[in-house]
Amino acid sequence: MTEEILSLITKYPKELRYALAAMQDMQRQFKHVPREGIELLAQHIGCKTAQLYSMATFYKALSLDAKGKHIIKLCDGTACHIRGANQLIDGIERLLGIAPGETSQDGLFSLELVNCLGSCAIAPVMVVDETYYSKVTLEKLPEIIDAYREVTP
Repeated sequence: MTEEILSLITKYPKELRYALAAMQDMQRQFKHVPREGIELLAQHIGCKTAQLYSMATFYKALSLDAKGKHIIKLCDGTACHIRGANQLIDGIERLLGIAPGETSQDGLFSLELVNCLGSCAIAPVMVVDETYYSKVTLEKLPEIIDAYREVTP
């Protein structure tokens, strides 16, 4: 993993202002920001690892914990909440055995609750990876999730 991390971070100048971009690249590549990545980035730009950890924990888009291959983001904003987001949370918990903030045992799925996805007119909304699903119901959940199980080797 060291070589992969180095190839991501060495494309940036050795300045603190590029740290977030480098960590975002690590997040995309590894589905989290690995400890080794923070240590190597700190060496690269010449700062303390604590500075990078504070950045990594401040931004919700970054995670220090490994995530599943597929990230499910379920909106629990007002419109989605009123239209049944809580039922969807329960449905995902039954289907995958995970609560918000957790990853399935097989490593395929992570569930995140978000405050808003900006799609109130089509609530409740769920995003899996980069694909939006509108007016999601408990009946649609198994079909949506199974589609991601089928494409995962």
